[in-house]
Amino acid sequence: MSKNICIIPARMGSSRFPNKPLKKIMGKPLIQHVYHNCLKTKLFKKILIATPDIEIKNFCKNIGADFMMTSNEHTRASDRCHEAILKLEEQGEFYDIITMVQGDEPLVKSAVIDQITNSLLIDNDILCANGFGEINNEDLIDNNCIKVVKDLNNNAIYFSRKEIPSNPKLSVNVGKQICVIPFRTNFLKIYSSWSETPLEISESIDMLRIIENGYKVKMVPVEGIFHPVDVPNDVKIVEDILKN
Repeated sequence: MSKNICIIPARMGSSRFPNKPLKKIMGKPLIQHVYHNCLKTKLFKKILIATPDIEIKNFCKNIGADFMMTSNEHTRASDRCHEAILKLEEQGEFYDIITMVQGDEPLVKSAVIDQITNSLLIDNDILCANGFGEINNEDLIDNNCIKVVKDLNNNAIYFSRKEIPSNPKLSVNVGKQICVIPFRTNFLKIYSSWSETPLEISESIDMLRIIENGYKVKMVPVEGIFHPVDVPNDVKIVEDILKN
């Protein structure tokens, strides 16, 4: 039986949105919404928050969440998860699959996390997967929304923050990335051994490192309303969704 871990990478945020993980949504910090959704999943031996920040460490202690302190040098969440996995292995903990759930996705419910992770449990040939969510015209022109085009076998062709393709068929040939990303642990180690790639740097999207190195990212269609908290204005949008 596969032994799996869910890791939530989180850091305090940029100058445009400082303290983002601890921003209150419906009276509860953003990262706590994500953590509680992960706790309700059924496939994981451990739920862990990986962070370089003392503020998030203290928050984890306050709510009794497992955490791992990581380097402040990572530019990609996937590399932060890789560091956490290596530290766990040094402590004698080994996992077959690591599912990364971005700490800014409060609307991603436990069933969706399990659904995307299950794709690797069902098909041994899948090394990495992402959620493929419905997209609307507003998402299409929003640079904070990561768009993905896929092939006829549900493998990602390209991810972009810009509008793609030139004649989009919403949620058919283009959808939005839902940042629940299971890796086979051995493949995550391979991924982190590669240097950052040109398109990855240009778009600031982890998954392009995989595509540029000739590997596949399986897109798993998921249903639901998803809206990550990227900028301060997203807080009200997410609160309105939660209220309704």
